[in-house]
Amino acid sequence: MVLASLGSALFILTVAWRDWIEAVFGVDPDRSSGATELLVAGGLLSLALTAAALARAEWRRAIRSG
Repeated sequence: MVLASLGSALFILTVAWRDWIEAVFGVDPDRSSGATELLVAGGLLSLALTAAALARAEWRRAIRSG
């Protein structure tokens, strides 16, 4: 759940503030086009969804073994 929460928070940060990569790392890999940020946002969203699905499966398995 922690990984899912972190991925979700970073996804929201990326959508809300597209220049955070340039600000944090001091590089401009896409020359301000926003393509890198959209790629990062997509990756973070898939990370968050995958982590949430794995956490749910683990929770259900723990309840069944009870």
